[in-house]
This record gives sequence, structure tokens and C-alpha cells, in this order.
Amino acid sequence: MNKLIAALCFALAMAPAMAQDKAKAEEKKAAPVAEKAKKEPSEKQKAQQERMKGCNDKATDKKGDERKKFMSSCLKGEEEGASDKQKTQQNKMTSCNKEAGEKNMKGDDRKKFMSTCLKG
Repeated sequence: MNKLIAALCFALAMAPAMAQDKAKAEEKKAAPVAEKAKKEPSEKQKAQQERMKGCNDKATDKKGDERKKFMSSCLKGEEEGASDKQKTQQNKMTSCNKEAGEKNMKGDDRKKFMSTCLKG
């Protein structure tokens, strides 16, 4: 008889704990559904996703750093990559660098030459 009473007490003590576990499991199942409803992208995000898709389609032939530069400028709305100002500066840098190489300049002399060449 004592064993029966002990088993009954144990079963009654475990019932609330089992009910709590079941309730927690049901909450976990319901949580992802609620999160999915909150995760709907905004109009701004949708526009960015469309821009990303378009730029990605245009960049299929590019790889590595070239692709990174293209994607960055495309997403900013600069379709052709570098701006005219940047292209001018790059061209100036290339010509000054070439000229310094032809003159076999090194060290401080090269730095001074490059500085004055790029300013002018």
C-alpha cells in the first residue's frame, strides 16, 4: 500500500512539470511562425534587392577585385565604375608613375617627383 501511495504522489508531482514542458514545446513551434510574419522586407530593402540582382547580372564576366569594384559602384548608382574625376586622377597617376620609372627614380626623389607631378 505504501508503494501505491508513493507512486501516486510521484505521478501527481510530475504532472505539472510535464504540462510545462508541453507548453514550452508549443511556444517554440509558434515562435517561428510569428518571426516569419515580422521578417517581411521593407520597400527600401526590396529596391536594394532588385538593384543587387541587376548589378549581379551585369557582373557575370568579372572576377575578383574587378567584380568588387564594379558591384560597389553599381550599387551606388555609378553604372560605369569610376567617376570622371577618379579616371583623370588614375590616368595622371599612371603617367607620372611611368615617367618616374623611365627616369629610374627611387626613394625620396621619387616621392617628391610624384607629389609635384600629381599636383600639376
